[in-house]
Amino acid sequence: MRLGAFRAMARTYREVAIDDMLRTVEEAMSRVIDWWGELPPPMEEALAQFRTQLGAAIDSVEFVKRALDRPVPDTERREGPA
Repeated sequence: MRLGAFRAMARTYREVAIDDMLRTVEEAMSRVIDWWGELPPPMEEALAQFRTQLGAAIDSVEFVKRALDRPVPDTERREGPA
């Protein structure tokens, strides 16, 4: 099995949703401080905390959790905005 195919099977819709939301928040933070390098440590800590809280929020809604826990097919995986 190709490594790329294994990675696609290992990722779930939940992980994709969390990553996409975090990417959006990180981009917004970068725009606010007008800095496109690594975010300052307090902002990185806030992102880590947001990831945890976002995962807990998704998990608290069982229907959504079941839907998002499905593996992402390799054909639907995309990088960056459409």
